[in-house]
Amino acid sequence: MIKVMVINAGSSSLKFKLYDMPEEMVVCSGIAERIGHLDGIFRMNFKDQKSKEILPIKDHAEAVHLLLKSLLDKRIIKSLDEIKATGHRVVQGGKYFSHSVIFDEDAEMKIESLISLSPLHNGANLVGFRAFQSTLPNVLAVATFDTAFHRTMEDQDSVFPIPYDYTIKHDIRRYGAHGTSHQYLALEALKHLDNPEHSKIISCHIGSGSSITAIKDLKCVATSMGLTPLGGIMMGTRTGDLDPSVMKYCCYKEDKTAEEMFQIFNKESGLLGVSGVSNDSRDVLNAMQKGNERAILAYKLFVRRIADFIGQYFVRLGGVDAIVFSAGIGENSPETRQMIIDEIKEALKIEIDEEKNKLIRGKEALISTQNSAIKVIVIPTDEEIMIARDTYDLLIKNK
Repeated sequence: MIKVMVINAGSSSLKFKLYDMPEEMVVCSGIAERIGHLDGIFRMNFKDQKSKEILPIKDHAEAVHLLLKSLLDKRIIKSLDEIKATGHRVVQGGKYFSHSVIFDEDAEMKIESLISLSPLHNGANLVGFRAFQSTLPNVLAVATFDTAFHRTMEDQDSVFPIPYDYTIKHDIRRYGAHGTSHQYLALEALKHLDNPEHSKIISCHIGSGSSITAIKDLKCVATSMGLTPLGGIMMGTRTGDLDPSVMKYCCYKEDKTAEEMFQIFNKESGLLGVSGVSNDSRDVLNAMQKGNERAILAYKLFVRRIADFIGQYFVRLGGVDAIVFSAGIGENSPETRQMIIDEIKEALKIEIDEEKNKLIRGKEALISTQNSAIKVIVIPTDEEIMIARDTYDLLIKNK
């Protein structure tokens, strides 16, 4: 067995999973949160044990040191030499990356050049990589990109109708996000299909950040997020797609700069902005059930945007074999799944087992009936295993 560490670094966090490969067995997992604060939090899950420490975590390098020390102290590994490779999630791969790559100097330089497209993520992803590199300099790393899966889109699905010179000069196009998740969901969905060699799947990654993807024969045809994760469907705090003139008009009326309004559209809109209750769908659903009119409007708007994309992608694919629900809301909210299906069931001839749907939270299940023209499947996503597979394949299996 070969141990591979998978890392997902955020601006103030560092998630990790240690795998035994190729068996794909999770050895341990956890997260360092509130990095840069005196009351940082370090959690680790190992076998049936769960530990939590509150302590100062100065930076990502210290978080890595804390992680590796814990692996040794808990005797999860006997030596750091047991870690043969690290796999790192990177959000934006731009035009450069259509698949996972060895995290070398060239990849590092290109990822850094894309920070302006994903300022909240790419910089943090690099910080996580560099922290591991400084601590384990002889361990090779792999970068896996959220955008890579979507690079199979045709130009007419990814180019925006702006002056074409801008498209070429500035690499402005639909890059999408959650690609690693959508790829995993499509692979898992094949297990439920009668003809897996020729499949048409719509995967719905619905969480605080959400995206919908049309997939034909395991290749992305279209995806909802745009140049950045702000585009597509309405989300917890993001607007999703809207008339571009709304920004100019809001700036004029509120006397704010474009940057200020951009931040509002990213962080104060979506479910939070419309409902005035919360960015958490559970809070908005609870308020809706109590009759809060703005919460009702917010959730109806959220559901309608998702249904609209499913309908659009049904046409784009020329029919659909399966619709997959995943991520925090998609996996764990039967009410949301039911509301979305109610919007599309008549047009797409879908029928789900409503009682079975109510019972499904956080586990894989086929919830459509035999009478349904399209299979509806709940699949918990697993981006980390996709990163672990690519890391193992690139650095170890194919040596």
